Amino acid sequence: MAQYVVLITAYLIPAVAVAQQMTNIPIPQISYGTILAELDALRLEFGLDRFTEAFAGRDGGQLDVFLVVASLMLGTAGLPHVIIRFYTTKTVRGARYSAFWALFFISLLYLTAPAVGAFTKLNLLRDAQGSTAEGLPDWIAPWADAGYVTLNSDGVIQTISNSPASGADLIISNDILVLASPEIGGLPAPIIGLMAAGGMAAALSTAAGLLLVISSATSHDIYFRMISKERASEKKQMLVGRVAMVGAVVVAIFGGLNPPAFVAQVVAFAFGLAASTFFPILILGIFWKKANATGAAAGMLTGLLFTGGYMLYTLEVFGLSANEHIFGISPEGIGAIGAVVNLVVTAVVSSLTRPPSPEVQEMVESIRYPSATVDTDAEKADA
Repeated sequence: MAQYVVLITAYLIPAVAVAQQMTNIPIPQISYGTILAELDALRLEFGLDRFTEAFAGRDGGQLDVFLVVASLMLGTAGLPHVIIRFYTTKTVRGARYSAFWALFFISLLYLTAPAVGAFTKLNLLRDAQGSTAEGLPDWIAPWADAGYVTLNSDGVIQTISNSPASGADLIISNDILVLASPEIGGLPAPIIGLMAAGGMAAALSTAAGLLLVISSATSHDIYFRMISKERASEKKQMLVGRVAMVGAVVVAIFGGLNPPAFVAQVVAFAFGLAASTFFPILILGIFWKKANATGAAAGMLTGLLFTGGYMLYTLEVFGLSANEHIFGISPEGIGAIGAVVNLVVTAVVSSLTRPPSPEVQEMVESIRYPSATVDTDAEKADA
């Protein structure tokens, strides 16, 4: 909870400060609309698409954008490190209140992101307009030393891009736009430090939640329940969990050192995988009492292979060459289709195999419709 307070505070304060500085309206979610005309004009001047142009830069156009958004939304609902937060509530009613507040704050952050992007890009283009290599602002130099900004011109900067292959006069990596936004906007050092603290809080919170899920799932759900239930002492389960955690850290380090794409894309891939594996099972497990373990396992495995396979097919990873997108669907958007595949496979396999026991179906019913008496008794017992 402390990490999340730091995260949301560190994210919103710079956004509010930049909004006030640029528009005199300290509500970034609505004030950034006042700068879009100037931003569009500057982007055209540097040979870029209009910021407000629908679906610009997406080979798949509207369909691909829709699938990307759907993958992000379904993935958010299925992320394991978000789901485990509900374990901290004592009742089903408490979990529902928790879900409401979680969605409220997530929506607040998601609605702020477009404003941060617009403000940052406008400030960046203003700095570059008519500038030469010697006339660029001071914030460029540290990022250039770190390899995130490349200058290919000795004269006036006429073209800007985020792609190293473009050969533009000024190339700025997408990875720095959020962290550098307070500095680009000319805000004081404490605000810049707050943004960095928010980034660290987000990383630590997500990593801690994911490591906990990986450790507990491996030690309890796989080792204890499926492999060695009779001989799985608490000590052995703890050892298995620690080994799984170390393995996950090693994989994460390798992925961080050899990313298949820039940060936002990698995050979108993770959301797509969550959408195609966890989300359909959560929905069917709660709202369809005949969904069983066999169907869930088949659906999750199919969704994972379908989505992961398409990502590998369209990305240049592990020495493999990238292939053309099928129907223009990007790897960031394939998770939504993977979710549908998962849903269908789970429903078909569950229908063809033995349904869950009456006890399990009754448990699902009690989760969907918790009685007020049960909650009240639990709260009295806790008190």
